[in-house]
Amino acid sequence: MTTITTKDGTEIYYKDWGTGRPILFSHGWPLSADMWDAQMLFFAEAGYRAVAFDRRGFGRSGQPWGGYDYDTMADDIAALVDALGLRDIVLVGFSMGGGDVTRYIARHGSGRVAKLALISAVTPIFGKTADHDGPDKAFFDGLRAGIVKDRAQFLDDFNPIFYGTNKGTTVSQGVFKQTLQIALMASIKATVACATAFAETDFRPDMLKIDVPTLVVHGDADQVVPFESTGKLAAEMIRGATLKVYPGAPHATATTHAGRLNADLLAFIEG
Repeated sequence: MTTITTKDGTEIYYKDWGTGRPILFSHGWPLSADMWDAQMLFFAEAGYRAVAFDRRGFGRSGQPWGGYDYDTMADDIAALVDALGLRDIVLVGFSMGGGDVTRYIARHGSGRVAKLALISAVTPIFGKTADHDGPDKAFFDGLRAGIVKDRAQFLDDFNPIFYGTNKGTTVSQGVFKQTLQIALMASIKATVACATAFAETDFRPDMLKIDVPTLVVHGDADQVVPFESTGKLAAEMIRGATLKVYPGAPHATATTHAGRLNADLLAFIEG
């Protein structure tokens, strides 16, 4: 397998398809690089170098006990960027992955980054605080408790919300099965710990450090990461950001709206 080793000895698996300008994809919770297959194939065939990695604790990467905080995960991205010698990168982060690509810029600067795309992302802040209206602590407590009690069933029940099939979106049973299979490759420790990370991390200071052209894509029917308290605010906080709202779209736009997302990303990259 293609892997790099981080400073704490964790192996990070990555896919590296095609040649040309690099696009680096960061996946959502609790998935892996495989969630990006529709984008990876499209962009590799279009003359780009498509790179996607499995976050520590997920997919084919190592499963350390610690390091499930956004600073460490951003440093993992930096290690991958350095190891592959990537420059002029388009960073694309989905859901939880929007946080680590944003934190990467905040911690490591944008010297190697040309553009940023945040897809259904948890930025600038996900959980409810005194000055932000998001899901409250009880929601995240229930999420973690459900994973610990019966992870397989909890994640299976999560699929209709993730894909919006409970609201009329259509995906195949194969997609549901693949999603559950991918999710269960992760360590339960990482699955629980990362739920804490995206619930409690405030990326609002990071937003102010983004100094590259940015595209924000979000469905207005997202039941997982509500648009009004995340994507809408991110687009307002990032200087010069372009916002594309997908009417009626659920959280998993990389799958349910793959064709539209690929076209919007391509136009953004080439624009």
